[in-house]
Amino acid sequence: MHPEILSIALFWFVTAYTPGPNNVVASYSGFNFGIYKTIPHILGVTLGFTSLVFFLAIGLTNIFRLFPILQIIIKYLGTLFLIYLAIKIALSTISKDNKKKNPVRFIETFLFQFLNPKGVMVAVIVVSTYVELGENYLNYATQVIFTAFIFSFTSIILWTFLGKFLRKFATNDKFIKFFNYAMSVLLLLSIITFYI
Repeated sequence: MHPEILSIALFWFVTAYTPGPNNVVASYSGFNFGIYKTIPHILGVTLGFTSLVFFLAIGLTNIFRLFPILQIIIKYLGTLFLIYLAIKIALSTISKDNKKKNPVRFIETFLFQFLNPKGVMVAVIVVSTYVELGENYLNYATQVIFTAFIFSFTSIILWTFLGKFLRKFATNDKFIKFFNYAMSVLLLLSIITFYI
């Protein structure tokens, strides 16, 4: 067992459960499309983020050390994508045709994990801090990756169910539009945290 497993778990918990791009989109999708149609988003976030942590643990973190400009590029590309997504959410309309569509595709969400500034920064910090080369490398890397999977999966499900729960209070189109605007604003606000 990693000697700092509680510290790792606490760090994952705080970063996974607090509002961020993935969680906001999960609530939006759960609210507007339900749990079933949000499954691609849930799987994309969980498997994408876990893959990111895996690649960092097997050496990608050294590339970030050698080329720090990569994190800046990711930050700006991620920001542009989130602005696009926020506009899309704000302008979304609820219609019978729209209800049939999947709100977010798996591959988009999976790939976004490698452009999500919050996720990349968090993963780099955890891997750099808690995974070191040595006799325990494989054991520690496995524990970090496994805990990333658990916290990513449980947090995204919680935020999806939160959106679905709030849907019970959506008695008219005005409330739905307000909710979508609120999610769009939260998404834009999450961008600010990348620059402080």
